[in-house]
Amino acid sequence: MTNHPLHIVFAGGGTGGHLFPGLAVARQIADRIPSARITFVGSGKQFEWRQVSAAGFEYLALPCRPLPRQACRVVRFMIENLAAYLAAGRFLDEESVAAVVGLGGYVSVPTARAAARRRLPLVLLEQNVMPGRATRWLARSAACVCTAFEQTRSRLASRCVVQTTGNPIRAGFGRNGPAETTTQRRLLILGGTNGAQSLNQEVPRAVYKVRSRLAGWQIVHQSGQADVQSTQKLYDQFGLEASVVPFVTNMPGMLSATGLCVCRAGGTTLAELAAAALPAVLLPYPHATDDHQRANADLFSAAGGAVTLDSREMGGQLDNHLSDLLDSLLGDSLRRARMSAAMGRLARPNAARDVADIVIDLATSVPYPLPTAA
Repeated sequence: MTNHPLHIVFAGGGTGGHLFPGLAVARQIADRIPSARITFVGSGKQFEWRQVSAAGFEYLALPCRPLPRQACRVVRFMIENLAAYLAAGRFLDEESVAAVVGLGGYVSVPTARAAARRRLPLVLLEQNVMPGRATRWLARSAACVCTAFEQTRSRLASRCVVQTTGNPIRAGFGRNGPAETTTQRRLLILGGTNGAQSLNQEVPRAVYKVRSRLAGWQIVHQSGQADVQSTQKLYDQFGLEASVVPFVTNMPGMLSATGLCVCRAGGTTLAELAAAALPAVLLPYPHATDDHQRANADLFSAAGGAVTLDSREMGGQLDNHLSDLLDSLLGDSLRRARMSAAMGRLARPNAARDVADIVIDLATSVPYPLPTAA
């Protein structure tokens, strides 16, 4: 080892689902090794920069592109991602990086690939039951793949080193967390970091149909920045009191004081719901790669912590099916309590600590028997 401070790079971002687990692990490392240098490498989105800066870590933007669906965009994809890969390699060489943590998604690939090429310890985080394309492609070159679910192991090559750690989440989640209010009579609608247009349109209609059940409940709807005004207008047209926000900044406090959540089924959202023991109605994103949100939702529903509604099976009547389900759940506190207990049993509260242990061990162990870069 040199006299340089331990330098760990986290590669990826784009959405909170990928970024927040990395921030949770980075905080564990920083608390344990105050002298450590931590850099997040992302795509340059303002959301990434704001979250990383607020956490007190360094940020490097390396713009890259997802795999294109149209052939005419392949050349630009190759040029930009090659440039990102070369820039990542120079950064790893020049800044004495000890290990790289890939957070999943296309944003993580150039830096993770550059790390694998240099045989730096590479740790991959996989938040979903179905491993993403980036994870599947990079797994053979990784020193360890940390999965949220044991079921993911069988979907990776047998030669991969896999540890089921759970999905790391930020501090503060749980029913004993910093509640914003003393009541749990809150219905929370989450569409992900950028919101979900279909939820913004359908959920207010469903809520209107069960408005009598929601007497005394607070409605909070995370819509994404683009749909704040239109979603608020829809609630107003229905005569419903609702707080529509572009993004929930204090998610631990929000979840700790919520009684029921309607949301997508991304892996990080579900990990946070489990930590808060919050029952949920899951509406998996129908266009998710490899239908991974449906696989996540099925696992949580099978465990009893959630109920899944797939819009592809609703025949264009999602608001009717959702209102029927909400009517049943809002009118049955014992059922919600059972779901809460089941959701809590899915929590992995030590995930961030366990992943940090793996990263620190790999970063400080030289030499380490790393796999040959693919």
